[in-house]
This record gives sequence, structure tokens and C-alpha cells, in this order.
Amino acid sequence: MADEIIARHEKLNTLRAEGMEPYPPGAERTATIVETLAHFASWVEEAREVTLAGRVMTIRVHGGLLFADVCDATGRIQIAFKEDIDGAGFARMRDRIDPADIVEITGTLFTTKRGEQTMLVRTWRPLAKALLPLPEKWHGLSDVEIRFRERELDLLTNAEVRERFLLRSRAIHAMRTFLHEQGFMEVETPILQSIAGGASARPFVTRHNALGVDLYLRIAPELYLKRLLVGGFEKIFEIGRCFRNEGIDYAHNPEFTIMELYWAYARKEEFLSFLEELLGRVLTETIGSTTVTHEGETLDFASPWPRMTFRDAVMNACGLDIDVLRTPDALAKAAKAKKLDINFSDCVGLGACYDELYKRVARSQIIRPTWILDYPIEMKPLTRIHPDDPTKSASAQLVVRGAEIINAFYHELNDPEDQRKRFEEQQALREQGSTEAQPMDEPFLRAIAHGMPPAAGVGIGIDRLVMLLTGAHNIKETILFPTLRPEHPV
Repeated sequence: MADEIIARHEKLNTLRAEGMEPYPPGAERTATIVETLAHFASWVEEAREVTLAGRVMTIRVHGGLLFADVCDATGRIQIAFKEDIDGAGFARMRDRIDPADIVEITGTLFTTKRGEQTMLVRTWRPLAKALLPLPEKWHGLSDVEIRFRERELDLLTNAEVRERFLLRSRAIHAMRTFLHEQGFMEVETPILQSIAGGASARPFVTRHNALGVDLYLRIAPELYLKRLLVGGFEKIFEIGRCFRNEGIDYAHNPEFTIMELYWAYARKEEFLSFLEELLGRVLTETIGSTTVTHEGETLDFASPWPRMTFRDAVMNACGLDIDVLRTPDALAKAAKAKKLDINFSDCVGLGACYDELYKRVARSQIIRPTWILDYPIEMKPLTRIHPDDPTKSASAQLVVRGAEIINAFYHELNDPEDQRKRFEEQQALREQGSTEAQPMDEPFLRAIAHGMPPAAGVGIGIDRLVMLLTGAHNIKETILFPTLRPEHPV
């Protein structure tokens, strides 16, 4: 490696000495590779001269012939140099250019005797001399840690990784397009917040020096979006980053992307059907079908999706009835009697205990796309009480292969006095030691005291959705630059 780096620096200096700038300020590209291949036959017939720009991936010299593969963001093409056409240019390309260098090439098109579409280069120049080589094996990086830390190399050498992030972009575009067609307005709310609320999670804390105050990276945009409902907007959504200071595992990254949406005056069945249509549209426009194959199993997202209450999901999994077990002690004793290996010691409050039980015994058993409805009210402190059961919340989550993809609330809480009571309960949990309970938010309470219309709301984790669409086993595979421990901590 050291010898190759030295050699590349020597070639860099030689290019400059020969009057070729290795890093010119721009390119004169006239077509992309995919455009060139699409018009190949007609451009051959016209003898059209084309200028391409891209990265050299391989170089092969056969006497007076030099072949190289060049790729750009759209595709790959073979290029050819003939020594008897331009001896100086041929020698300079052979002796000065390495795989990974970015070049601009101008020439005409032809088909080789083996039938490969090729450009015969007339002139060329470097655009960026690579001083470090690409990974040795062209099939791609295999070290997972290096792949995540040096994503640029992962993208260059792993076609599957590039396709995953292209798919992610298409999925977000399809989601935005559908929501705009349905009359929703995209908005932006603060990432730096004086009160971290909207979900139960430990926030990241930062300091604003000029104001002399601590601020928090948002854990959810919910409360600001609801204030916009008060302001008169009826159909709004936001796609953006959220941050939760929690553990890292296959399904959690401290920094993640969410789409959160609120719809004033929406009815329950109307809203759930809308969400099924939204996800169906995203799948159809992204992968061409509403079925996904994951680890050899076909998952059908065609609506309507089956439904199950949270209570039934837990009962089916372990036989415990949350309607009977209404205290942390009772729940812990019952779980122990069932010989369930669950540690509730770090759980503060009944909601946290229910959540731990559900995650450990029930959620992982849900494979096909299923709505889980009516979570215990203790698990959803900002959610409206179920109209028919005061111990449940008016909530629904789409669970697929043990992962929560959609977190929906078909009736949002808009009673300011009830909301204040919920905040007070959360404050009591904070005083008991909970690091995830939500603080009192007086500006939000003041806002909804002016009247917030009845509404439905939803959050969809983009990273987990892409995991599902691409068959990725770890959320880091769906985030371009996931959070990692620094190589050299300061």
C-alpha cells in the first residue's frame, strides 16, 4: 500500500510537470454513460463525437491497445486507446493513470469484434488524480466496520449498496409525491428545541453560547406540528432527522429519519385506509409490487391489513392479560410465574413494564404486516384515551417481522386539561428517575388551549422502511453514515 501511494504521488507530480492539471475546476461532459449507451447505434451511424466523464475502474494493456472501464453515476462503458492514433496520449494514459482516477474522455463510438460497445478515445485529460487506491477486490468491501466508516468506498465497490440508497431516494420521493397529491403541505419545524418532547426518549443536550441556555436535539416533531394544526393548517407533514440518546442495535440508530403527518378532522377508518394506500403506493413505485421477499419469505402489503389489539398480541404470546395486571409488581410476579426471562428492574412506571413485556415476548412473533391497535394508555402519554376503554389509547402500529414501521394515532389528544394531566404524570416519572419521561411543555399547552381540531397523526421510520424494502438486516445498512464509535476518541 505504501509503495502504491508513493507511486501515485509521483504520477501526480509528473502530470503537472508535463503540463496536465490533475485537478481542473470543471468538466466539459456532453453526455452521461447511460445516455450514450441508449443512443449508441444512432451516434455510431452519425460518427458523433462524445465527451464523457467518470472514474477509471480497470485498465488492460495489450501491446498497442489499451482498454479501460469507466463509470459514472449512471453506468459503465469500455474505452479504448490505440497507440498508432495518438502515441503520446496512449503512453500518458498507460503510465500516468491508475484505477480510481477520474478522467474526461472525448471520442467516437464503435463495437468491438466481441460485440462490446466501446468509445475510441481521441483526447483525454485527468479530472481528479486518486492518491489512494480502491479496495483490492472489485466485488466490494467485506469488512462491515470499514464499509460503514468509509461509505464512499462501499458505494464505489458494492453495486447492491448503491442500489439500496437509490431505492431509499425513490421511496422518499414516492411518499412525498403521494402526500402532495392528497393535499398535504410539507413543513419544517425546529431541530434545536428548548423542551425535548413528542415521544418518550432520552434527548441529546447541546449548548447555545449566545443565549446561554441548554437546547435539545428533537426526539420528534410532534408538538410543533400540532401547534400548526392550531394555526389553521389541516393536512401537514414533515420528513426530517430526529435524535434519541439511546442504545445502538440492529433496529436503532441515535440519528434517524422520520416522516410525521397530521390530518385534521380525519376519521379512524379513513385514516388507516389512507396509510395502507400510502405504503402500497411507496412499494409499487419503488419495487414495482406490494409484495416484499425478506429472507425467503413473501410479505404481502396489499390492503386491508389484518388487525390485532395490543392486549391480544401479548395474551397470544405468553398468556398474560394486561387488563388484569395493572401494576408493575403484579406484572413482574405474573411474568415470573410464567418463567419469562424478563428484567423489569430498569423500567420506571407501568407503561415501561408493558413495553418491555411486549418487546420481549410478542412483537418478534408478528411476521406478516399487521396493525397492532389500542396500546395501554401508560405507553402513550400524549395520546387520546380510547373512546370505549379508558385504559387504552387510540393508537395503532404496523408491525412487520417484529419491527414497528408505522406508529399511528387515529384520535390525537386535543383536550388541554387532559394533556396537562398527562404531562404531570410524566413529570412524576421523571422525579422517580425516568430519563425518558417527557417534561412539562407550557408553550404547547398554551397553544392547544386556543383550540386544536380533532386530528389523526402518524410517524413512519424511513430507515426501517428501507430495511424492509431491501431485505437489510441492520439499520446501519440503510443510513449513509450511521453513528459509530470514533476510531480515535479525543
